[in-house]
Amino acid sequence: MSFYQIWIRSFADGNGDGIGDLYGVYDKLEYIKSIGVDAIWFSPIYPSPNADYGYDISDYRDIHPDYGTLDQFKKVLDKAHRLGLYVLMDLVINHTSDEHKWFLESRKSKDNPYSDYYIWRDPRTINGKRLPPNNWFSQFEGLAWEYCEERDQYYLHVFARKQPDLNMDNPRVRQEVKDIMRFWLDMGVDGFREDVITFISKVEELPDGLSFLPAINGLPYYKDGPKLMDYLTEFRKVAREYNAVQIGEAPMTPVSTALKYITGDDRVLDMMIQFDTMMADCILTEYVWHRFSLRKLKRAFSKWQYKLQGKAWNALYLENHDHPRVISRYGSLKFWRESGTSLAASYLFQQGCPFIYQGQEIGMTNIHLPSIEQYEDIASKNAYYTFHKRESKELRLRRIHVSSRDSSRTPVQWDRTANAGFSQAVPWFYVNPNYRRINVAAEEADENSILNFYRRCLALRRETETLIYGDYREYFRLHSKLYVYERSLNGDRYLIVCSFAKKNVFLPIPRRWRKVRREQVLCNYAENGSPRILRPYETRVYHMVGSPSK
Repeated sequence: MSFYQIWIRSFADGNGDGIGDLYGVYDKLEYIKSIGVDAIWFSPIYPSPNADYGYDISDYRDIHPDYGTLDQFKKVLDKAHRLGLYVLMDLVINHTSDEHKWFLESRKSKDNPYSDYYIWRDPRTINGKRLPPNNWFSQFEGLAWEYCEERDQYYLHVFARKQPDLNMDNPRVRQEVKDIMRFWLDMGVDGFREDVITFISKVEELPDGLSFLPAINGLPYYKDGPKLMDYLTEFRKVAREYNAVQIGEAPMTPVSTALKYITGDDRVLDMMIQFDTMMADCILTEYVWHRFSLRKLKRAFSKWQYKLQGKAWNALYLENHDHPRVISRYGSLKFWRESGTSLAASYLFQQGCPFIYQGQEIGMTNIHLPSIEQYEDIASKNAYYTFHKRESKELRLRRIHVSSRDSSRTPVQWDRTANAGFSQAVPWFYVNPNYRRINVAAEEADENSILNFYRRCLALRRETETLIYGDYREYFRLHSKLYVYERSLNGDRYLIVCSFAKKNVFLPIPRRWRKVRREQVLCNYAENGSPRILRPYETRVYHMVGSPSK
């Protein structure tokens, strides 16, 4: 199975107001199906004040008016199912918006029905000064605590101030979550991608965090908390009633920990979205940038492939709404088409379920805005104003150019007409100026485009059991320019070769492939090249014909 992620605000505007919506999605479903995917994952489309563009939910049982209505969503759902596409919603239950009715009631007093729906703590007083309950920082905005005069207490927000954390220790809150799940599953939704799901259980004492870890000093006390498995087991029972899929997002989770959640008949998640493959050009966050390292990317790929092999299923991805565009990060703008297709093959043929983010399939790239004030992303603004403050504004802005989530949120480039065909009105956010060259219409017409290469990869994968279920094996692990891996099943073998070099590079042949006939079944260059020389960012897929040598 493969997934296509829709971040709706920038996908397609169907009613002409400059904002992507469900009307636009409805019109583009045939296009999504044509890529060769099996399912759609919607980033949040619920009502929200948009402090974090949908990940601050004010009503879990409705659709944001910018995007349409529940009736329109049902039309999209029905049409998707008719086309053979499953539909997943984003379940965000670590926190809500501070404009959700639960929080509006909770903040009024300490003794109302919602008073314990969130994590409230009394202030600390030192030398007569009121201080937050501990020293935790939020990941988006300053300290992780916000004072509320009505209660004379602080509430916890691991992310933005307008995203107060729910108190999952409260059984009433967990029942609310289960009721929300049933609301959407009863409607016909096929499952959930579950946002930062490993953060929902906190250590009860909420002790001070590690002072040397900026932004995440409290992480050891709110990630993989003491009751997380119990809570996930509760939610799993609901999903199993409907045979629904659950995919958990798990920032900074090692594979050894992930295995606890996604293995065995009693697993609490079907797959886990890890962040290791997003760290090949940075340290913990894209804002702390370094030069791309193919070896680092390969280590992340192979670590998850080997350790999950035969035990669990990988969620494969190189882009989503939380990360900049991958060609700008791991590829080459000079060799834009070649690197975009090589990156596609580098992950689409691994063991697991591939995820494709909107615009990735046409090779959309990062946008470079001239001022931090033009960016919308709260995390980018926090990074710019909080970290590396001794650097010049120009250098800090360059960090934003390579790191901002807004680069993945520019309007999808459908054609070369005004506003990239996204809308007849002025779009809510800036369109990348390269839309006249990079757009769906142009790539539909080009047999060798990135879009059509994605289609060929997914078609080959879909019709080949070995590329779905086969074992994974990496070759030439220390090579700094090539990523070479094999998939094998019952003697059937495929070899995937991906160059990350800007120059020609010699192609070494794994020993077990030297004395057998191999057939090239896929290449990202139209013209045949030298059998042992790979051109810049060339990728090839070979099928072994005959028995392998030992």
